[in-house]
Amino acid sequence: MAETSANLPALGTLLTAMVTPFTTDGKVDYQQAAELASKLVDDGCDGLVVTGTTGETSTLTDEENLGMFRAVMEAVGGRAAVIAGTGTNDTAHSVHLSQEAAKLGVDGLLIVTPYYNKPSQAGVRAHFETVASATDLPVMLYDIPGRSSIEIAPDTMIRLAQHPNIVAVKDAKADFAAATRVLAETDLAFYSGDDGLTLQWMALGAVGLVGVTTHVATRRFRELIDAINASDLGTARKINFELEPIVRATMTRVQGAVAAKQILKWQGVLPNSIVRLPLVEPDEAEIETIREDLAKGGLVFS
Repeated sequence: MAETSANLPALGTLLTAMVTPFTTDGKVDYQQAAELASKLVDDGCDGLVVTGTTGETSTLTDEENLGMFRAVMEAVGGRAAVIAGTGTNDTAHSVHLSQEAAKLGVDGLLIVTPYYNKPSQAGVRAHFETVASATDLPVMLYDIPGRSSIEIAPDTMIRLAQHPNIVAVKDAKADFAAATRVLAETDLAFYSGDDGLTLQWMALGAVGLVGVTTHVATRRFRELIDAINASDLGTARKINFELEPIVRATMTRVQGAVAAKQILKWQGVLPNSIVRLPLVEPDEAEIETIREDLAKGGLVFS
């Protein structure tokens, strides 16, 4: 378990939703994953989410998911919180993955709203409560209606907060009015699920960020979060403005895992930018646009 203090959330404040590196023949590269995890923690992350959306979890086998959890735990366990992405649209499958992840010693679970099935809010609540009850690990709910097609309604979230293992929310919905109500009525720790809204979220009361751009600008995001926590709004605004084109490059031009891997390849952190179908690597026009955005943020690659 990652070390914490009274003022530091148990799951961290700067978390990267890690990409899953692949070899040239398409297999999971666990050694590269371990090296990436170590670099991210060295550069300021106090938490890592493994095989979430950006980790291409939907195209990984159970064995590959568990292999990623194991590799990252061995690399940084005890130095940062390791959060396993074990949520699927199948409750029983999510329970199984969560229990297997718990056996590996992970620090927490990220459970996404069940997608595709479109359950009622009663079903959403039952799903989360069933998975949360399957282990003793802290659970971070993942509210991302753009991918799941349904939200976690505020009333549902408030009721879920009564479960002793449900402690946090990764919010990729950006409904600040709804979040204000949940923050006011529960003890849930909110995390920005949108890199470009970190400052706004933390001003509202969120404790940190689960990000993708944090792969490529880790230290600057660490400085941003630290400035906000120090109530240094001037510095926080300055960093936020400087990060905007980098966030744009990573999050808006192509899918996040695709962009992050491409930039990590340019940075020399990963040996390739391979993704699994149905994702594909960026085309020449997309690459040019990403390069232009990065240059505006001070990142230039040959």
